[in-house]
Amino acid sequence: MSYDVPREENEVDPEFAGTQNGFPLWEVFVRAQRGLNHVHVGSVHAADAQSATQAARDVYTRRAEGVSLWVVASEHIHASDPDAQGDWFNDSKPYRHPTFYEIPEEIGHM
Repeated sequence: MSYDVPREENEVDPEFAGTQNGFPLWEVFVRAQRGLNHVHVGSVHAADAQSATQAARDVYTRRAEGVSLWVVASEHIHASDPDAQGDWFNDSKPYRHPTFYEIPEEIGHM
C-alpha cells in the first residue's frame, strides 16, 4: 500500500531528485577522434544506460562529431570541493609539467 506524502508546491520527491519524469540524469562524454580524450558535452535524462547512450548519440553527435560516447549516471560522479583547491591541486612539483622542452609539430594534439 502506498501513501502520497503532502509536499510543498516546489518540493521535489527525494525518490526522483535529479530526475526528469522519473528518469535519472546521465553525463555525456564524446571523443572527437581516435587518440584524443573524451570531453564532457552535456547531460541527458534516460531510463537506463542503453537509452542514455542512444539519446546522447541523437543529441550530441548528429553531424558525426564523434567516434566514441561515454554515458555515466550523475549519481556516480564524485568531485573534489572547489574550496579545497589548494589542498588537492598543490603546484609545488614543477617537474610534472613539460615546460622545459619543445613538443614536435608532428605530435600536434598533445
